[in-house]
Amino acid sequence: MRIVLATSNKGKVREIKAMCSDFEVVPYTDLIDAFDIIEDAPDFKGNALIKARAVYAALGDEDAIVLSDDSGISVDALGGEPGIYSARYAGEDASDKENLQKLMNAVKAKGLESSPAHYTAAIAIVTKEGEQTVHGWMYGDVITVPRGDNGFGYDPCFIPEGFDKTLGELDEEVKKGLSHRSKALYLAALVLHTIKKERHQ
Repeated sequence: MRIVLATSNKGKVREIKAMCSDFEVVPYTDLIDAFDIIEDAPDFKGNALIKARAVYAALGDEDAIVLSDDSGISVDALGGEPGIYSARYAGEDASDKENLQKLMNAVKAKGLESSPAHYTAAIAIVTKEGEQTVHGWMYGDVITVPRGDNGFGYDPCFIPEGFDKTLGELDEEVKKGLSHRSKALYLAALVLHTIKKERHQ
């Protein structure tokens, strides 16, 4: 069964492929040209649904199974920022590095070296059978000096609860068991297996 991802973010594609190895997983840009999707919902769930619905409609294949993820980091000291704006915190075309730098500078500007924070991942699945959403969370602290080159996004400044290393320093396998996206994908996989069963009855 083929799952079409409503993203072309290489980091996300790699992570989702690894977690959903029972399925054929392809980014939508392998099937149609990339197009802009306006993500204007006030929360992760709403934005995940906007992306999945847009790609499902654009594919023009009623049997398609589209999965999208909207995720980000919320920092307590910053009143929950950047939240849904995590991917564009430092501007629309900001790089991971620029977003990371802005976050660390914002925490530093509060006179802090760290702050409690959490990651949220919302995953939406859109099919002819309907729409489903699931969530995963990961709690910890952000620091103001980046450490480690593994991962992407804000990983070098996030230390998960119970660890003394950042996500940028932790081994991929360890991260897999902790990550907000892994937790959401575990639940998404249960939904996908149910769809598969129903379609093959």
